[in-house]
Amino acid sequence: MVDDNLEILEGVAEELVFRREDTGFTVLDISTEDGELITVVGVLPEISAGEELRLSGHWDAHSTFGRQFRAELCERRMPGTVAQMLKYLASGSVKGIGPSTAVKIIEAFGEETFDVLGNHPEKLAKIRGISPKKAEQICQQFKEQYAVREIMMSLETLGLSPSEAINAYRVFGDDVTRMIMKNPYILCLSDIGMSFERVDALADTLHEKPDPGFRIRAGILHVCNHNLNNGHTCLPREKLLRPAADLLGTNNDTIDIAIDDLCDEHLLRVAKLDGREFVFLPHIFDAEYDSAQRIKMMVRFPPAGRPTLDRDIERVERKSGIHYEGKQREAIVTAIEKGILILTGGPGTGKTTTVNAILQLLEADGLHVVLTAPTGRAAQRMSEITGKEAKTIHRLLEAERTGNEQMRFARHARNPIEADAVIVDELSMVDIVLFSALMDALPMGCRLIMVGDSDQLPPVGAGNVLHDLIDSNLLPVVKLDEVFRQAMESLIVTNAHRVVGGEQPILDVKDNDFFHMERTNAARTVQDIVGLYKTRLPKAYGYDAVRDIQVLCPSRKGDAGTVNLNRVLQEAVNPPAKGKNEIKLQTRVFREGDKVMQIKNDYNINWSRGSEEGSGIFNGDVGILTSVDKQKGVVEVDFEGRKAVYPVLNLKELELAYAVTVHKSQGSEFEAVILPVVDVPPMLCYRNLFYTAVTRARSKMITIGKRATIEEMVNNDRKIRRYSALKTFLEADYGLD
Repeated sequence: MVDDNLEILEGVAEELVFRREDTGFTVLDISTEDGELITVVGVLPEISAGEELRLSGHWDAHSTFGRQFRAELCERRMPGTVAQMLKYLASGSVKGIGPSTAVKIIEAFGEETFDVLGNHPEKLAKIRGISPKKAEQICQQFKEQYAVREIMMSLETLGLSPSEAINAYRVFGDDVTRMIMKNPYILCLSDIGMSFERVDALADTLHEKPDPGFRIRAGILHVCNHNLNNGHTCLPREKLLRPAADLLGTNNDTIDIAIDDLCDEHLLRVAKLDGREFVFLPHIFDAEYDSAQRIKMMVRFPPAGRPTLDRDIERVERKSGIHYEGKQREAIVTAIEKGILILTGGPGTGKTTTVNAILQLLEADGLHVVLTAPTGRAAQRMSEITGKEAKTIHRLLEAERTGNEQMRFARHARNPIEADAVIVDELSMVDIVLFSALMDALPMGCRLIMVGDSDQLPPVGAGNVLHDLIDSNLLPVVKLDEVFRQAMESLIVTNAHRVVGGEQPILDVKDNDFFHMERTNAARTVQDIVGLYKTRLPKAYGYDAVRDIQVLCPSRKGDAGTVNLNRVLQEAVNPPAKGKNEIKLQTRVFREGDKVMQIKNDYNINWSRGSEEGSGIFNGDVGILTSVDKQKGVVEVDFEGRKAVYPVLNLKELELAYAVTVHKSQGSEFEAVILPVVDVPPMLCYRNLFYTAVTRARSKMITIGKRATIEEMVNNDRKIRRYSALKTFLEADYGLD
């Protein structure tokens, strides 16, 4: 019920001063008809410059900021004048339209601008710089935005954020509000991103309570998705019952019945594996099962033999001046004759040399060989060591977003990639969903060589692909375990192999590429990390601090975690300066010159590299923030030659990257690595995390902190248990029901 005593304020939004996305608390300036500029505060929907607002609320006198209007209700209208339209479009409200494009559009169409944007993409395409495809995209964005305004208002009153409201509309359409009122739990069973706990609280506020069965089924699926995010592709049925019952405040029998109901609705899948029932999300079951079947087919139908292979290998040896040792030669022969291979081994064991030999032999046969890796950095390194172009798996499969923000690949069984052989590096990083997509896109008869280090951390995503493939004993595996003499001259390589074998690393050798600095408290550790990063390493070895040195942390939290170290290092190596632009996003500051990392896959960000253009910046990509344009509301990031422009609203996809977690560093190499080993949480004190950090260093590895912590990590060979079914599907002739 609206308070009759509320005062009314009408005006045009001029500038968004501050907004907190999680609460909707907003500070903005509006101009009234009299030309007065007034500050408005309150929990408001997402507002763009140029919008006409009718606000209901009270006047307030702030002790610091003076007179302001505290809004409780907000009605919005699309900009009515040409000037307001320009302000609205120039603010970045419509994706694909920046300030310069906004001016061109307004100059071309004037008062008819919104009609053109809503109904006539062909007219928009006549503007220089706007292709027909881009015009269609802009018009679609505008229509969606215009259509959902009222719906968004109703959804925001239910507690959805603007981004959640937009996603809900895209997923469920015009009937979204009615659907949510009937069953709010659809919000946590889709890609909306709302947690079960939030939706549960929303359900309590509704006048008509939803069917209790909706809640039970949603709670079970929530537990399944939670475990998926923790790396499990499935759960034993009995291990699903108790957590779900505890979450929902019910008993195991109720959960058991609901699981069967969810299976009947094709929202869960139950399969008996090794005498136990396991519960899957259907798309994950399909990913593991289909991958196993394709692997079995490749093993069963190898390519034709090659009678001259020995002579061909000798020819490659003469050409390269390299003699391939026993297991290297075995790997080369297996890759050529079997057409499928897993090549694994630690640093210095000759994986690169072996891959190059396989590549030369395949290309000598006239085969089209495609090189790929899960991250941009890993792909770049693959290009450097082979001299051939390597693509990320996402780029190879031509990943894109659908209209409801889901990911899809343009390359699949009906439109396979063009390749006679595919070599995949850093397979340990590949989760089951991405692996399944790759397998689906391989043309029939295509060879597959998979390279990875089985002692690395498991992938961030679900599954344990590399280990499951190796442990199945179904397909050929060659593990290179001989460390070459020149590699053993490196203490980084020596210590990596000592750690894998459960031996403590050598920490007391002076003037080598691996050294330890003993520190007992976090404050001193942080101080010395700053000194190493900013001064000592660049001065001693000529490193560029930002580009060559990487701090890797076991954890995000604590004084020696990534959050604090990024703040401290930013102030040390890239402090505020006159003429250096910056932008604040809640508690974070992004400044020109900052090292940043993309923390989620975004298939819609456009980039350019000279005359080359593309789209998609992916989780783990690292770049330098080259410019901040507050007026346009955009920043530019250079991802090793790919220049991408981010609207301010997309900055939540970026984090400072002076320090990153060891998990996030997989697939990358750095000239120098600094690893703090002080106050490491016990749950992160394990061997393969330390090993992964060590193997990221190319020429210098510095550990700083407590030697005792290193000893604890090396002694702890605990492997993180992940439930997965790929190995079982590979081993057994599992028949579908």
